[in-house]
Amino acid sequence: MSLHKVFVYGTLKSGEPNHHWITDTSKGFSRFIGVGKTMKKYPLIIATKYNIPFVLDAPGQGHNVIGEVYEIDEAMLQHLDILEDHPSFYIREIERIELCTENAEVECWIYLLKKFKPEVLEKKQFEVYSSCGSHGLVYAESDNEATLEDL
Repeated sequence: MSLHKVFVYGTLKSGEPNHHWITDTSKGFSRFIGVGKTMKKYPLIIATKYNIPFVLDAPGQGHNVIGEVYEIDEAMLQHLDILEDHPSFYIREIERIELCTENAEVECWIYLLKKFKPEVLEKKQFEVYSSCGSHGLVYAESDNEATLEDL
């Protein structure tokens, strides 16, 4: 079985609204590895009327984003691609992630937003995402109705 590592920073994390996507064993294998953070800084924003978290493909800006690392099989990776609308909306790329508890680096898939308006970089940027955070921007189910024009 071919396994991949994926870094999730938004609604797929434990305790977040879409966590069930990565834990549904009928869709494939997944195993939590640990908490990690991006080696490069990225802007993590919350945007659209659905309050969706996005990591913008603007390395060097923002924060070392904190999230979770999972080991998944090919079937689960394809399942996550559906949620993330890869490659139409998010683009999945390999990025170096530091595992916080092991002081080790691993290569993981991460979903980045490549197409966005420059003014989106002026939005508040976060180090870590929570749908229930003090920002008050609670995630709303969207059925992928958000568009690139929203950004």
